[in-house]
This record gives sequence, C-alpha cells and structure tokens, in this order.
Amino acid sequence: MQTMNRRTFGITAAMGALALSMPMKVLAAAQKRYRLLLHTSYAGPVAFMLLAQDRGYLAKEGLEIDLAEGGGAAAIVPEVKSPAYDGGYGDMTALIEVIANSAPNRGPIAVYTTFNTVPFTIAVPVDSPIRTPKDLEGKTLTGHPKDAALLTFDMFAKATGIDASTVTSIQSPVAMGDQVVDAINGKVDGVFGFVNTIVASVGGKGIDGHKELRFLEYADYLPEMYGNTLFVTREFYEKDPDGVRGMVRAFNHALADTAQNPDTAIDALMKRRPDTLRAVNLHRLEGTMKVDMGNAEGARIGIGDMDDARLAKMIALVVASKNLPRTPSVREVFDHGFLPPEGEKIRTMPSFKTSI
Repeated sequence: MQTMNRRTFGITAAMGALALSMPMKVLAAAQKRYRLLLHTSYAGPVAFMLLAQDRGYLAKEGLEIDLAEGGGAAAIVPEVKSPAYDGGYGDMTALIEVIANSAPNRGPIAVYTTFNTVPFTIAVPVDSPIRTPKDLEGKTLTGHPKDAALLTFDMFAKATGIDASTVTSIQSPVAMGDQVVDAINGKVDGVFGFVNTIVASVGGKGIDGHKELRFLEYADYLPEMYGNTLFVTREFYEKDPDGVRGMVRAFNHALADTAQNPDTAIDALMKRRPDTLRAVNLHRLEGTMKVDMGNAEGARIGIGDMDDARLAKMIALVVASKNLPRTPSVREVFDHGFLPPEGEKIRTMPSFKTSI
C-alpha cells in the first residue's frame, strides 16, 4: 500500500512538473480557436480588436481569435459562413439582408453593435452647388463597387425623395483618395464612403477633408440605421454561447481601454503594420469612436447594445428598400444576451482632437 502511494505521488509530481515546463504556446492549444472576418484591412478603426489580442483579453476567455482582413463593411457579411469564418465585423444593413434571405433562425446574428450611428456619406467639393440630397439629381457619383454607402444609396434616395434613376453611379476600383481628387477636379460630382475614411484618404495628398469637402451624411436622413456590428454564424451561436460571450467581453474591455488612450491600440496596429501611417490611423480610430460610436443612445443603453424599436424600424426599411422575401424579427437579428454587465458597458466616447 505504501509502495502504491509513493508511485502515485511520483506520477502526479512528474505530471505537474511536465505541465509547468510546457511552452506557453502548447498550453494555449487547449483554447478554443475561431476565425473572424473584419470589414477592412488592419487599420485604425479595428485597432481595438488587435489590442484585445495583445493584452490577453481573448486568451483570458479561453479564446484564440484569428482576425482576417476584409474588403468592405457590406461586402464581407455574405462571406461569413461556416467553416471558413465563425463571425464577422461588418455592416448591419448587409447583415439584415443576409438574414432575410436565410431560413428563419438559420442566418447569422449580431451580438455587439459598436456603430450606433451609420457612417455612410456622399462627399462633394466645398464649393459644389450640391447642398441638399435633391441636388444630387442629374449628377454623377463614384465609389468602390463594394462600398456600403453606394450599396445603400437606394435607401438614402427613398428617405430623401431623390429620383435615383436620374443619378449616375460609377463603380470604380480606383483608390478613394484619387476618387476625391477627381471630384475636386470636376471629373465627378461626389464620392461615396465613410466620413473619416474619406478625410484620412486625402490627408496624404495635402487636402484638408474637413475644409475642402462637404458631406451629405446618411445619418441625418436615416436616424434608424446602425452601422458596424460584431456578428457570428448560427453554428458558433448555438455551439458555444460562452465563447461568444467571452469574445464580446474581451473586445468591450479593449474598446474601453482604447477610449481612455487610443495610442495603445495604435501601438498594437503598428506592431503588425510598421509601414502604415500612424497619424492617419490614429485619426481614423478617434473619428470612428467619436462619430460612429458616439450617438447619444450609447449613454442610455451602452455602446454595443441596440434599441429594439429603432432596430425594428431599420429592419422594415431594409426589407422594403431591398424588396426582401421576409421580415426577420428583432430577436432574430440581434441578441442582447451576450452584452457585458451594466457596470462594464461603455457609455460615452471622449471628444478627441485629431491631428489631421
């Protein structure tokens, strides 16, 4: 009996020593691994997600999240399918469209909506005669083929009474900054995009977007619209709700840190993209937090949450504008159950002073 005890003790001690000597990456192999498709390449607006990796917030939740670079907020949404991806960070309008075209309760679902206002815009030169949406009739606009503002122009036109058939929309693969230069030079009348992205894209060209451009912002005419959201596939949602909840908690923690000190998130970005322009990305990050995440609704329900009545109006608007086959319920589009506790919710964003 004594021999058995000594043997058992020896085996247990050896296993403990082995575990302590194992490389950290081997121990981390026990973590659950998922793949998330971002709406953009590694850049300022998603830097807080990179910070969640670097500060170990995801690892603390037992998660290893591979953040894949994407090609547009609307474009990435239909690409998020199992087994290629487990979730995405993209446009709410596009998500509603995918859900409405899926069987009931089989499509993806939003769990953390950071953009509590929509950032879509049409930029025109400051001296342009275009001052109201109706002034766009008979004009020529350009944008990337997958640009979310271009893809939702039908909704903007409907809300503002524009005869969209009189507007020429050119889908151009040319870089956004060059598209804006074309508008300033009179080759086109306006450019689709996000306000902060447009301003950042022309900063390196010696153009002050805040002074040399005027913006017709969708949010002024479509207040029910939400922008970017973190969403997951139905498979991830059903298989691992604790993993979804942990992912939301980790990204929320990192976003709170970023709001306190944006430079820490840009540090995480620069580690991965040392050749990128730090000042431009800091501007995009601060502008995203201040404007796209800064809707007053955040103070009431918390950034990441959604107002059910507002979301219901948005769903109805998207379904009608896109002539979709069915109207999903609010619960099918967004699940409040994965949000952080009230005490951990972010309520406000600082008034950043960007350098561009």
